[in-house]
Amino acid sequence: MIDAPSYADALRILGCKDGRLVKVIGFAAEAERTGWALAGGTRLSTNLRDLRDAVIAYGEDVARRLPELKSGANRFTRTERLAAAHAAIVVAAWFEALGEAKLPFTLDQLDRGERISHGVPTAERYARLVAGLLLERLPTPEPHVPYAETRAAVERAYARMAEAMTGYVGGLSLWDELAVEDQLVLPRLLAEGPTAHALRIYDEDYRSLALDSHEFGVRSLVTERPPPATALSRVAWLLAELAPPRVGDRPMIHRLRMAANALDQPLLLAGKLPEDVYLPLLGEGYLTPRCRVAEPTRESSPAERGWWERQRLLPDPEAFLAGHLTSLRATRAPLLVLGEPGSGKTKLTEVLAARLARSEFLPFRVELRAVRGRADVAGQIEQAVSEVLGEEVTYPDLVAAGDGAMPVILLDGFDELVQGGLNRYDYLERVREFQAREAGLGRPVAVIVTARTAVADRVRFPDGLLALQLLPFDDDQVRQWLDVWDQANRALLARRDLKPLPAEAALVHGEMARQPLLLLLLALYDAGGNALQHDHGPLGRARLYEVLLRDYTERETGGARRVAIDQELVLLGAVALSMLARGSQVVTDEQLDRDLPALCHGGEDDQDDEDEPVDWARKATERFFFVRRRGHAFLHSTFGEFLVAWLTLYALRDLDRRRRLAGDEPLAVVQAVDDDLLYAVTSHSCLAERAPTVGFLLELLDEVPAAVRARCADQLTGLLRRALYERTRRHFTGFRPVRHTVTRRLAAYSANLTLLIVAASEQPVAVSSLLPGPDHLERWSALTHLWKGQLGTDGWSGLVTALSAHRVVTDGVEDVLLGGGAEPSGMGDVVVAVATGHAPRHRRLLDLLLRALGEGGTLPFRDRVSILEELLRTVAVRSPAMHQALGTMWHEDGADRAALRRLLRAMLADPVDRMTTWEQLVKSGIPETALWEIHQNTPPPPPPLPSPGSGPGLGSG
Repeated sequence: MIDAPSYADALRILGCKDGRLVKVIGFAAEAERTGWALAGGTRLSTNLRDLRDAVIAYGEDVARRLPELKSGANRFTRTERLAAAHAAIVVAAWFEALGEAKLPFTLDQLDRGERISHGVPTAERYARLVAGLLLERLPTPEPHVPYAETRAAVERAYARMAEAMTGYVGGLSLWDELAVEDQLVLPRLLAEGPTAHALRIYDEDYRSLALDSHEFGVRSLVTERPPPATALSRVAWLLAELAPPRVGDRPMIHRLRMAANALDQPLLLAGKLPEDVYLPLLGEGYLTPRCRVAEPTRESSPAERGWWERQRLLPDPEAFLAGHLTSLRATRAPLLVLGEPGSGKTKLTEVLAARLARSEFLPFRVELRAVRGRADVAGQIEQAVSEVLGEEVTYPDLVAAGDGAMPVILLDGFDELVQGGLNRYDYLERVREFQAREAGLGRPVAVIVTARTAVADRVRFPDGLLALQLLPFDDDQVRQWLDVWDQANRALLARRDLKPLPAEAALVHGEMARQPLLLLLLALYDAGGNALQHDHGPLGRARLYEVLLRDYTERETGGARRVAIDQELVLLGAVALSMLARGSQVVTDEQLDRDLPALCHGGEDDQDDEDEPVDWARKATERFFFVRRRGHAFLHSTFGEFLVAWLTLYALRDLDRRRRLAGDEPLAVVQAVDDDLLYAVTSHSCLAERAPTVGFLLELLDEVPAAVRARCADQLTGLLRRALYERTRRHFTGFRPVRHTVTRRLAAYSANLTLLIVAASEQPVAVSSLLPGPDHLERWSALTHLWKGQLGTDGWSGLVTALSAHRVVTDGVEDVLLGGGAEPSGMGDVVVAVATGHAPRHRRLLDLLLRALGEGGTLPFRDRVSILEELLRTVAVRSPAMHQALGTMWHEDGADRAALRRLLRAMLADPVDRMTTWEQLVKSGIPETALWEIHQNTPPPPPPLPSPGSGPGLGSG
């Protein structure tokens, strides 16, 4: 529940004209701020019966005037008034029940009490009672909360009111006149009698409120499973019930509304579509997703599937969306929509924007990959709108032109701001601040943000944020969507003696058939020759992408041979690689014209011998896989991730082919293997920056014969041992999407070689086999230091996620095994262990020690701080267990926070790790205000003094 209006707020919002209520509440509020005497308590009339009568009468008046309160007001004003009306009926129900309760006294007896009771003036005690009854925040219905939970929250509010009344009576002279038995049972009588009766009254009043107000009626629908629908059609119907569609917009707003109406566009909107099938329109083929809803906190784990399985399933997502947009929460914090790649996040924003474009809302859809990532929210909105209007307009002018229509900002693709090297981990907090600022200026705004589920553990969640998880299709939804496909394509496919894809053939493919994008790709692939309807077993995702790309390229090139198709895929892969290296999903013509010939022209920089210049950008992007977004973007980001994996495997197969062609020739024995293409493809970014890329690569390698994989693993191992040594001559040197240092490129190349070795190997790979010699762990430590220092947050975190590892000891020799799906041991992955500056064998002991330090026990606080200082100083421990220990100790009773601040200052001293450390400390419970104070008061470190004989080197253990 969010902070909803109190009864006093409700009077202000609804414009109460009852002077008695306004006066007594105003006095109680003033007494809370300044004290009873300064508030003029001697002039206060303490009459509880009059207060009860006034509250009940006003509640009845609000219920009677509800249609009037809703008319002639904009969207947000109606939302505020409805929340205020709900607060009024909650309090009125309790006061009505109080007057009818069987108590050992009457309200008239309470009002006749002496002026001074038990040493406290009655007026002061009465002011406290009014504050407890009428100034406290009250619960309000929300679309993701069942009515039973709202009712339980109201019941808790009634319990607090009963406690306030018990305290008031206990301080009056009347208390001494009661029998001892009545004194003993009074708390129970006040807690049970009025509360139970008030809840019955509230039930009736709420039903009346829901009948008179469609907003509350919509919120009660979320507990019911609706009939199947497409394109959020019920959202449009529900919103139309709340208010008539707007007419007579200004020209600028009319153009924005028209641009948002994408329901008559194909499901895949791109430059060129297949000609032998009909793609259903967005308004026909978009199915309402199944969703879970949660209120994540900084301790939540929304990136994990297990966490979501414990959250509430929304029976009616469309009623939820309509209810959310008409709730107070919508304007106070963003709604975060999470989903896997291909789950329909972008399509949700497109369809919702189209539905809102015909309502009293004003939608602005912003593709975050196509705007400036470091701009503030208003700047990003303005940039997106300027693309539509062809002119620059400020956000305040846009809202003013809307004439009271409430803006709804749809920010699509937040993961691009997290994964693109921008580190906008606090972006959701900035969105909430934007909403608070706009509300303060009288321009309330709702915001919906979409992102991949995988980045949810790398962002901060502001208070009040709601999160939705888009779930895969169930079997019924798969059948429903394929029915739409059948109706659209049965006649077209019959011309080629083909049939639309049946549900049984699709469901064989398991999870692939349950992701909307992959289901569409399955249907597109099957439309080429009904291949999926022949019993060849389920396709893997990588195989589906490859055959789809090959089939379409073959049709577009008039039946080209495999070599020509491979050339097309290499070209597309080069585009994807150009994007990955830049940390972006959009690439311009100028960038492509520079990158593509450098990689696809045989590695030669000189192109003067060309008969005529090649338009590389057009040649690569004229296929249907691209859309225009201030440059070129893939139809879906997973196309680019697949193509990077495909191009990597192509380069690996090229390496194997060159080595086999050399054979046993004498020169081949001494000359180095030509790995120039592989180096060009894998030395700009760590492949693990994008988790789907690693998944695609593993699937593609599974289709490579075991003998070929073994040869590749051997060759890659040799390359890894020489990877950090200088190569005087290479091809493809003109391919430089980003100007990285040599150290950064060597780190990326060696990390990717290690990933490829582990992926290509049938068994787990021992570090001692990669780096033979008695110092294999020291060399491995130096290598991982290089990766940790050079790959950036995205590359390093992706690497330790993708590269599983565990420790082994064989014949007294310690080693590390990579791959094989082994569960990490100790405090975390071995890659992390060796990169933190101490040997792996110490990790489990440190884990136990840090856990004990955090829990405390009999060891004095000062001694525990000393041990932590020693760990930080001698072995440079930076681990989740250290963060957790500090967070636990921070909140201990009597904690010496000055001593803890010294530790925190040391942990935040390294600018390379500061952001990651900061995030982990906040998650462990350290207040961010304390960290900010420490950071501001930390002097810059002095330059290090050179030691005799010191020289440059890679990471040290």
